[in-house]
Amino acid sequence: RAFLALVFVYLLCRFNHLSLKLEKGKDTYTVLWCGLCFGIHWVSYFYALSLSSVAIGMLAIYTYPVITSFLEPVLLKTSFVKAHLVLGVLVITGVYFLVPDIDFSNSQFVAVCLGVISAFFYAVRNIMIKPKVQYYNGSVLMMYQLLVISILMAPLLYFTNFSKLYTALPGIVFLALITTTLGHTLLLRSLKYFSATTASIMSSVQPVYGIVMGMLFLGEFPAWHTLIGGALILTAVGVENIRTCKGTAGRQ
Repeated sequence: RAFLALVFVYLLCRFNHLSLKLEKGKDTYTVLWCGLCFGIHWVSYFYALSLSSVAIGMLAIYTYPVITSFLEPVLLKTSFVKAHLVLGVLVITGVYFLVPDIDFSNSQFVAVCLGVISAFFYAVRNIMIKPKVQYYNGSVLMMYQLLVISILMAPLLYFTNFSKLYTALPGIVFLALITTTLGHTLLLRSLKYFSATTASIMSSVQPVYGIVMGMLFLGEFPAWHTLIGGALILTAVGVENIRTCKGTAGRQ
């Protein structure tokens, strides 16, 4: 997925005549570290999905907005928004409902833990990359991160069962082209106009799509406690959307 998306993003950059040059030093190191964080985010997220349902995996990872809201003021030296503390409590309460039992022998509990780990590295990546979107195109930044992931994970091809890979190839191509090339590039571009916290909270509507698709294509119907947890997490999304829209209207 990372390699295919790298090819697609590279072609997109060439088509739009974008400069692929990064300033040596701090910018290069930052983008490389972002690629590492993004790769850890992906791997831990996929393990979370393999150990549980789509609903549990997606809702667990979308704790990253609250993690972002606490890390962004520290790492970027911005002011802390008190409203995010309330939204954070909502998200944490939602995660509580996702976990049926605090027991490492319980695959769902492990899945939630992996989802939160994935969320942490995703939040760090978004915060680190935000200052760079003011100077570089989002597609260029995404290309270099995909390059890092492709290089780091290339040795694993030695252990890959290609008979299974061939059957999954159409889905992988779709993920590489649509969700990675298009989706993540748009997310990086949104960081030019919103804080990392606001952009992350607004993107948290994705679990709704994921749960619905899981029901339609995989026959996975979430339990009532999962629905309650998801409702609390998505309530935080709705509140932040309203708050952001009012703030934008006020500035205009």
